[in-house]
Amino acid sequence: MKSVLPLFVFVDACGWEIIRDDPFVRELAPHRRRLRSVFGYSSACVPSILSGRWPDEHWNWCYFVYDPKNSPFQSLRPLRRLPRAITSRRIFRRWLSKFVKAQLSFRGYFDLYNIPFEHIALYDFSEKKSPLQPGGMNRGDNIFDFLESRGIPYHVSAPERSEEANLSALLREIELERIDFAFLYWPALDGLLHRVGNQSPEVAAKLRVYERRLNALVAAARRHYAEVRLYVFSDHGMANCDELLDLRPAIDRLPWRLGKHYAAVYDSTMARFWFFDERAKKDITAALSEVPQGRILSEAELKELRAWFPNSYFGELIFLVKEGVLIVPSHMGERLIRGMHGYHPDDPHSFAALCTNQESVPDDITAIPDLYRLMTRDAEMAHARNRPGRVPGRAAGVTPPSGTPLPSREPAMHPLNGTSVA
Repeated sequence: MKSVLPLFVFVDACGWEIIRDDPFVRELAPHRRRLRSVFGYSSACVPSILSGRWPDEHWNWCYFVYDPKNSPFQSLRPLRRLPRAITSRRIFRRWLSKFVKAQLSFRGYFDLYNIPFEHIALYDFSEKKSPLQPGGMNRGDNIFDFLESRGIPYHVSAPERSEEANLSALLREIELERIDFAFLYWPALDGLLHRVGNQSPEVAAKLRVYERRLNALVAAARRHYAEVRLYVFSDHGMANCDELLDLRPAIDRLPWRLGKHYAAVYDSTMARFWFFDERAKKDITAALSEVPQGRILSEAELKELRAWFPNSYFGELIFLVKEGVLIVPSHMGERLIRGMHGYHPDDPHSFAALCTNQESVPDDITAIPDLYRLMTRDAEMAHARNRPGRVPGRAAGVTPPSGTPLPSREPAMHPLNGTSVA
C-alpha cells in the first residue's frame, strides 16, 4: 500500500449554483467553496485550471481568431457553393470537423461549428494542441509539464474516451499503485446542461450518477493508498437561456462588408470584431451601443478580467450579452439551446465550485486558476511520501513517465506560429 493519492476530479459545468442546494458529495467531500471563474468559455477555463495562469498569460481564450495569413482553412472555401441546408446541418459539421482535425493534426478540441464557408479562410483556430497533455499550452507550462519535469507518475483522462472508460483506466492505475497523482475529467454534465438547462430533474439524476462513481473510486483508492485527498471541482456553471438575440441584422444593415471593412466572430454570449476601416468601426460601435441585451467591454475592464491581448488578437471590440441571453443564430450554431455559459465571471451562474475532503484548503484559493497550486502542492507531497527517503524532484538522468520532451519555458511571441505579435 502506498501512502497518499491526490484525486482531482473535474466535473465540467458543475457550478456553485448547480450544487449549492443539492447534497452532491456532501458525505464524501463535505468542505465546499465557491470559486470565481475566468472570462471566456471552456477554451479559456480549462487551460487556466491546468496552468494556474489567466487568459492574458497563457493565450488560450476563444477558439476562432481573425488571422487570414495563418488560416489552415483555405481548402474549405469551395464548400460555400453547397446549399446551406447541407452545410448548416450539425451532423455534416461534426463529421467534417473530425476529418479536418485529422488532416491538420490538431491535438486539442476542435469543431468548425457554424463558421460560414464563405468566410472561413479569414480565421485561424487557436487550440491546435491539447491542454490535457505536456506542452499543450499556447504559452507557458501546465500541470503535466510540472509532473513530468519532476518525474511524478500520474494519470490523466483522454478526452476521446467516454467518462466510463476514463474511470476504468484510472481504477486500473490505482490497483497497480503506479501513480502519485490523478486528474479525471468528466465533461458530460456540460452537454446535458446545454440541452436541458439547470432546473431539469435530469441534472440531479446525473449528479447522483457521479456520486456513485466517486464513491466507488474513493473506495478503490483507499484499498491501495493510506490517504486519499479528493478534490471535485468545476470550471464554470450554467445559466438558463431565457432570451434570444439575433445580433447580425443590426450589423448587416450597415454599408460595410465582412472581410473587406471588418471581421467578426459571433460566439454564443459575445461578439468579437476586428476593423479595417474607421468608418465601419464607428458605425458598428454605435449600432452595438443601441443593443440593450449587452454592452461593449472597455479596455480597462478586459484588463481587469485578464482577457485583454496586445494587437487585439482575439478581437478589437468585445460585445458581451447579459446572463440568460443567447446569441442565435451565431457562428456557434443556429438552434436554440437551453443553457449557456461564457457570461461575465461575476454573474451568479458563472461561479465554479470546489468540494473536498480536506479541511485545510488555503484561504487564497478563490478562483479556478488557484486550483493549480493545490495540484502542484499535493503532487509533490504525495511523490515524497510515496517514496520515503527520496528528495522531491526528478533526479538527473531520470526520464519522465511519458518520455515526452519538455517544451521551452520561453513563450513564443505569437501563440500559434512563433512570429512576433508586435
